[in-house]
Amino acid sequence: VQLQASGGGLVQTGGSLRLSCAGSGLTFSSLVMGWFRQAPGKEREFVATISCGGRSTYYADSVKGRFTISRDNAKNTVLLQMNALKPDDTAVYYCAAVTGDCYYIRQRQYIYWGQGTLVTVSS
Repeated sequence: VQLQASGGGLVQTGGSLRLSCAGSGLTFSSLVMGWFRQAPGKEREFVATISCGGRSTYYADSVKGRFTISRDNAKNTVLLQMNALKPDDTAVYYCAAVTGDCYYIRQRQYIYWGQGTLVTVSS
């Protein structure tokens, strides 16, 4: 499986960005997808996850109500809509995937990882 994340950039506090992750190499609809992020000097942390069918989602408390994860299995794509961005959201964002049925929030549960896209939120 190959994952290609895109959509990062520089945005002001309160702004929005939409990250996209395109997958190939496996049946996309069989994959649980997740987003993780790593801020400078910090460990990588969970952001959001979505089940293979898209019916179940789960968010880190720090982004709940501001970020929305969604997927389009016909386009082999998972999206992360990020609103009301804060400087603390500055990080490299990674998409990850694993075959499954529900959703997963631990990094070690994921097998496939994209290369990351940088999000910088200025104050």
